[in-house]
Amino acid sequence: MGVVQVTVTIRNPAEPERSWDGLFLVDMGSTDCVVPGRALREIGIQPKGRRTYELADGREETVDIAVAEVEFMGEIVGATVGFGNDHIEPILGLTALESVGIEIDPVSQRLKRRPSVRMKGRIARRPDQNRFAAA
Repeated sequence: MGVVQVTVTIRNPAEPERSWDGLFLVDMGSTDCVVPGRALREIGIQPKGRRTYELADGREETVDIAVAEVEFMGEIVGATVGFGNDHIEPILGLTALESVGIEIDPVSQRLKRRPSVRMKGRIARRPDQNRFAAA
């Protein structure tokens, strides 16, 4: 599969006027997003924890993480962002894509919208209501 990139805006959820724009690699093998740490700190996002990730070469790396607003293709989602080194290529991970119903078309190698966001799971009838609800 070829390289798919998309322009993304990262915003500080506490101060939405503070943002950073970048060209992100869309990585279906990554769960979370990765942003240069310098960019996150410049817009006032501070680490809230640490997470260990398995890299493509099998190594593990522990990095600071936080939550940011991630905007791309006219959609906004709250997502976990890892503080990458200051010169890392930003990565848009699978969770952000799936949260807004966007996937990679394997034929055209472009991002496309699904007709709806998936919300699959066991459906159970609630005895107190005359409708179905996700259980």
